[in-house]
Amino acid sequence: MKHNKRTFKNMLSLTLMSGLLLTAPMVWAGEVEKAVEYRQGVMNVFSWNMKAMSDMMKGKTPFDQKVFAGHAKDLANASGLNLMPGFPEDSESEESDALVEIWMEFDDFEAKYKKLGEAARGLSEVAASGDKASLGEALKMTGKSCKACHKKYKN
Repeated sequence: MKHNKRTFKNMLSLTLMSGLLLTAPMVWAGEVEKAVEYRQGVMNVFSWNMKAMSDMMKGKTPFDQKVFAGHAKDLANASGLNLMPGFPEDSESEESDALVEIWMEFDDFEAKYKKLGEAARGLSEVAASGDKASLGEALKMTGKSCKACHKKYKN
């Protein structure tokens, strides 16, 4: 009888372990999907604000100092978010334009993101000051920070 109990316990253990092993990839896949959604959401905030400011500077939309400063502040605040949890190891996805080089050169990627934050905070300060003459250069520097990452790490 003991042999049957042990066999039953072993079979039960194997069944439970198999179930865990089979569901773990599904859980991980769900986490990857959440990470991709997070990083894309943050990037959409960047894009929304950069486009609005760029359109004002190019004359595509009327320039409004207060609105511009609001976009600059939102961009600076968004760039203060920790984006790195949106790029966990092995989270490449067909739903994302992120290139594998991000994970191969993660320190460089993170440094470029920090430079974006610095540029965005500088832009926000200039925009808040009302110095329209300096806005173009500050926006250009912020755009260069965006492009430095996109050129190397975006498909």
